[in-house]
Amino acid sequence: QVQLIESGGGLVMAGGSLRLSCAASGRTSDIYIMGWFRQSPGKEREFVAAIFWTGRVVSYKESVKGRFTVSKDNAKNMAFLEMNSLKPEDTGVYYCAAKTDTNDYAFWGQGTQVTVET
Repeated sequence: QVQLIESGGGLVMAGGSLRLSCAASGRTSDIYIMGWFRQSPGKEREFVAAIFWTGRVVSYKESVKGRFTVSKDNAKNMAFLEMNSLKPEDTGVYYCAAKTDTNDYAFWGQGTQVTVET
């Protein structure tokens, strides 16, 4: 089992920045990929970014490329999502999630709210 706790959400004006953190505990050595997802009001949860836990390969949703940066600190079992040039459409609950094999994301955090106002 892997436990995940997100933090760092909040209210920010458009154009501002936030840095989300995800603290992992439990069987962290089993983590294969750490992903970030978000669920905006009235919409389904969507993929935002991901990073391979033991490497440097990253992936981003097209609309956040160049604005968001995903990173990790394996020594601290932490993942981060640096969000710059935020837009109102980035508003939502952001979740980190972990894959421990090549199947679907099996472990999820409780989410942290990000609200971007004009």
